[in-house]
Amino acid sequence: MCGIFGVVAREERPLGGLLLGAARRLAYRGYDSIGCATLDAAGAIDLRKDPGKIDEVDARHHFEEMRGVRGIAQLRWATFGAPSHVNAQPHLDTDGDLVGAHNGNIVNHIALRDAFLAEGMTVRGTNDGESCVHAVERYVHRGQDMIESIRSAAGDLEGDYAYVIARRDERRLYAVKQGSGLVVGLGDGENYVSSDLPSILPLTQRIVRVRDGEMVVLDADTVELRRLDDGEIVEREPELFTLGMDAAEKSGYPHFMLKEIHEQAKAGGDLLHLLGASPHVDPFLDALRAGRRVYFVGCGTSYHACLIGAALFNRLAGLPAVPVLAPQFRETLAHALTPDDAVVLVSQSGETKDVLNALNASRPSGATILGVLNVLGSTLMHASDHYLPLACGYEISVPATKTFVNQVLLFHVLAERMSGRATTDWSRVPGLIEETLGCLEGPSRALAELLDGHEEMYYLGYGLTLGIALEGALKLKEISYAHCEGLLSSEFKHGPLSAVREDYPVVFVVAPEDASMLVNHVNEVACRGGRTIVVGAPDALLRRTADLCLEIPEATHEISALLAVLPLQLVSYAMSIRRGNDPDFPRNLSKTLTVD
Repeated sequence: MCGIFGVVAREERPLGGLLLGAARRLAYRGYDSIGCATLDAAGAIDLRKDPGKIDEVDARHHFEEMRGVRGIAQLRWATFGAPSHVNAQPHLDTDGDLVGAHNGNIVNHIALRDAFLAEGMTVRGTNDGESCVHAVERYVHRGQDMIESIRSAAGDLEGDYAYVIARRDERRLYAVKQGSGLVVGLGDGENYVSSDLPSILPLTQRIVRVRDGEMVVLDADTVELRRLDDGEIVEREPELFTLGMDAAEKSGYPHFMLKEIHEQAKAGGDLLHLLGASPHVDPFLDALRAGRRVYFVGCGTSYHACLIGAALFNRLAGLPAVPVLAPQFRETLAHALTPDDAVVLVSQSGETKDVLNALNASRPSGATILGVLNVLGSTLMHASDHYLPLACGYEISVPATKTFVNQVLLFHVLAERMSGRATTDWSRVPGLIEETLGCLEGPSRALAELLDGHEEMYYLGYGLTLGIALEGALKLKEISYAHCEGLLSSEFKHGPLSAVREDYPVVFVVAPEDASMLVNHVNEVACRGGRTIVVGAPDALLRRTADLCLEIPEATHEISALLAVLPLQLVSYAMSIRRGNDPDFPRNLSKTLTVD
């Protein structure tokens, strides 16, 4: 989730401090690199950038010294291309006449990069933001003006993105929105454009929201909106934004957790686009196919995704994968590894100590190391023989939400691709996530109210939904501080059933093909006076059997199982709020665990 910012001023002046301040206000989005570019009145470009934290890079490059009439700042969260100087943004075109930066994913970046090289352009890095600049350059070199070049480039760029770009011999900035955030700020003698409001609000509260399929042309005194498809001017009145910085960072949501829950449709769509275009997928799959034995290794939320991933590979691809908790891996499996085995290590941060311990325990065997991670440039990425990114952007709230959904989606896509049978309509998945969140937000709050009267309960799953039940239970424990035990529903009768008493809550997470089995398990609790709640696709028999049903939209067995985690996230959030807790920063926990 990169952050971009641009300014165009009437008079040449120091812009470095303004750009640096805007970058600091975008830092909450997460980043691994920072860069700034300024253009003076004569059109000279001053470009300074590097991987690292803002203060570290500023100490090397002295951003405050930069002057100009136009400026661009960018914070990069790596998706294509590891963090490096050449991959940091902004980027130049071949001749240094254009400079630009982007936010989002250009999913056909690999093919575009090959085409640009074949056309004789100078491509300096492997970052997809550079493709935005070269896509415009292509048409500038064919004699089109900037507006027409940008419109033509829109037909070449695939994915969800926004970018800002400047030409050396003009006094304008241009920006495009196609799926990622973009907002304009109207100042006095200067105007601004950014991927998000926090970078703009200290400068002006008069804003214009750019919509998908639109471009904006800014000079110091005017802002012009145009449609990309036909180039026609769009009239839109500015609005006055009166909410504070905290609300702007959270896009109006009261907490980052709720914001990130609602970002899951877009994050899932970004991942699906990326997997469709990434050259890393086939080598990853080849390594899985070649594995004599395959292990999926993770901790906490990532381990729950491993459980589901192993079930998906078994069910769809006939691959027997073994899910393992990372702290157990060395003692129970590492000494038996051979060079013919494959170890899939899953960590959103790529720095989880228990996962890195499993990595180090695997190395002496010569087994193939495969990484699934959200942070490019992390230890796990560099240590893996092959890796795949989760493309979630930064996740601020300690409880993982969108990284879990994308881990499961990634395993699902890989398992289906390995099977050779295309049975899932992936284009529907982001919409199903949005629909589920929309129709179950109210019922989830009602369930949280019911559960709030209890300090202990069970979440039970079966098959694919075992990992969902465990994840839902973990979320409830993390932020409500109530004790919730996740368990295989078939195991409940082997001891834990003794905990059931009058009105004792037990939540069953049900995927469509397992409904007939779960009816028996629901009845075991109901006949002993327990309160039975079902989360899953509509089923007439379960509806008659359970006390309460939270019904998710109809989907395939596999997608339905994943959708079931969404109301459980909402229940945890609502129960945390009811208890006066901060769901973003629960007590005793941290985002990345780097200790044994």
